[in-house]
Amino acid sequence: MSFLGKIFGGKKGDKTPTTGEAIQKLRETEEMLMKKQDFLEKKIVQEVDIAKKNGTKNKRAAIQALKRKKRYEKQLQQIDGTLSTIEMQREALEGANTNTAVLQTMKSAAEALKHAHQHMDVDQVHDMMDDIAEQQDVAREISDAISNPVAFGQDVDEEELERELEALEQEELDEALLNTGPAPELPNVPMAEPVAAPKAKPRAKVEDDDDLKELESWAA
Repeated sequence: MSFLGKIFGGKKGDKTPTTGEAIQKLRETEEMLMKKQDFLEKKIVQEVDIAKKNGTKNKRAAIQALKRKKRYEKQLQQIDGTLSTIEMQREALEGANTNTAVLQTMKSAAEALKHAHQHMDVDQVHDMMDDIAEQQDVAREISDAISNPVAFGQDVDEEELERELEALEQEELDEALLNTGPAPELPNVPMAEPVAAPKAKPRAKVEDDDDLKELESWAA
């Protein structure tokens, strides 16, 4: 049985593993190869130490150590390539696994949506919406009819009411003018006291005598 056959389990004709199982197997293989890498790296270090110690003392032993180091390095290189291949394969499987899960979820959602719509018909939905709109119009008309007090004197002439209101306002204005009394008396303004005229200075006695004589002569 091949190496990969041992890893993935088995004989020809066995059940094909799921993507999850394959991913798990690849991870286990990666862990095993990385442990192998650590082992080979340690062996390489050991062979280098042996070659250094026997370089001058035992040339043959030193060369054999370097040969083993070369084989280990070659194996290490092969493991590096294998790890790269396994890593790419694992990433591809993980992507496929994710896509499968997404597709299954979308499929389930599509089936649920189909099941929800299986009892619905587009024409029936349009008819139902038309019925709803029609009933809303009827309800609106009923509300308008109820809120319009037709039977409670709504037929009164608006212009007549306005004229009556103007007459009442004019009557109130006339009454206000009639109730207005005489103009209030203005407050008395205080009069200024008369200023006494300056007393005339007495004329000379000679002038008084002359005037008296002139008066007596005119009287005669």
